[in-house]
Amino acid sequence: MTSPGIRKIIHVDMDAFYASVEQRDNPQLRGRPVAVGYGAKRGVVAAASYEAREYGVRSAMPSTTALRKCPPLIFVPPRFEVYRAISRQIREIFADYTDLIEPLSLDEAYLDVTENRRGLPTATATATEIRARIKAETGLNASAGVSYNKFLAKLASDHRKPNGQFVVPPGYGEAFVETLPVGRFHGVGPVTAEKMNSLGIHTGADLRRQTVSFLQTHFGKSGPWYHAIAHGEDHRPVVSDRPRKSSGSETTFLEDLTEPAAVEQGVLSMADEVWAWCEKAQAFGRTVTVKIKYGDFRQATRSRTLAAPVVSQETLRTISVDLVRTVYPLPTGVRLLGVTVSSFEAAGPPAQLEFGF
Repeated sequence: MTSPGIRKIIHVDMDAFYASVEQRDNPQLRGRPVAVGYGAKRGVVAAASYEAREYGVRSAMPSTTALRKCPPLIFVPPRFEVYRAISRQIREIFADYTDLIEPLSLDEAYLDVTENRRGLPTATATATEIRARIKAETGLNASAGVSYNKFLAKLASDHRKPNGQFVVPPGYGEAFVETLPVGRFHGVGPVTAEKMNSLGIHTGADLRRQTVSFLQTHFGKSGPWYHAIAHGEDHRPVVSDRPRKSSGSETTFLEDLTEPAAVEQGVLSMADEVWAWCEKAQAFGRTVTVKIKYGDFRQATRSRTLAAPVVSQETLRTISVDLVRTVYPLPTGVRLLGVTVSSFEAAGPPAQLEFGF
C-alpha cells in the first residue's frame, strides 16, 4: 500500500464492546454468555458477548427471546458513562497515528493513515500496533480491516472477527467482494438485500453483472453506489469531526414486536444510543423523530420540534416514547424502530428547561 495517490484506510471495530467491558470488569462473567440490558419481560438486549452470540442472541433482541435461545444468559445493566470513557481513551490512541479519525459510534472508527506519522513500514503494521496498544491500555480486543477505501476496510474488519485483522490490498477489492453475500455490504440493509435476492442478486459477482441503469431502475439514487461497491470502489474520504445535521440510531428486529411494552423498550434503547453520541459530541437538537417500520414494510414517522434543544437523556426518552405511542394500536408487528435527533444548535447544553412532561 505504497503507491502514490492510494489511500491507506483502517477500520477499527471493538469486539462485542459493551459486553467485553462488563466481562473485563467482572471476572465472574468471563467465558459466560452475557447480555448488556435488562432481563425483564419488557427488556431488550443492547449488546451480547460472543458466548451469547453462539446461542443466536443479538443486539436489539427482546430479552424474553434471548432467554429462550440461551437459558444461562446473564443480564447486566448498561453503564454508558464507562463505555464513553473507554471510547475516549481509544480515540486518544488513534490520535497518535493520525488526525483523520472518523468515529462511527463509540466502538468503531475509520482512520486515514496515508501520512505515515509514526514511521511504520505499512498500514498493516500500523493497525497491528494500534490493536496491541488498545489491548495493553484497556484490556479489550479490537479487530481491524486495512484497505485503500472505507467500504473495503469496513468489510475487512469483520472478516477475521473477533480479535483479528485482514488486509485487502490495491487491485484485490473486486475479487474480495465477488463471493460475499450482498447482505454483508455497508449500505445494503435487510430489506434491500431481500429485494436484491428476489432479482437474482445474491453475491458481489451477481451485483457486478448489473448495469447502472438496471440498479437505478430498481434502487433509485442508491443504484450508482451499489454498482461502485460491486467493483470494490469507494471514493469517500475519511472526514474528521465533520459537522452533523442529525444523530440517529435504528435497528431491525429478528422477530416483529407485537406488544407495546416491547416497542417502547426498543425505542428507549435507540434513544439511549443517540443520547450517548449527543452527550459525547456536545451536540443537542430541537427535533426528535421516531421511525416505525411494520412487518409488512409500511413505514411511519412521528416528529416533535421543541423551542429549545433536548439537553437531558430523560427528556429524549420521554419524547421518544410519547411519539411512538401515537401509532397505537399497532396495525401489525413492528419490524424496525429508529430514533433521530436533528436541528442541532451550538455545542454546549444551555440551562435545563422543563417541558412539562
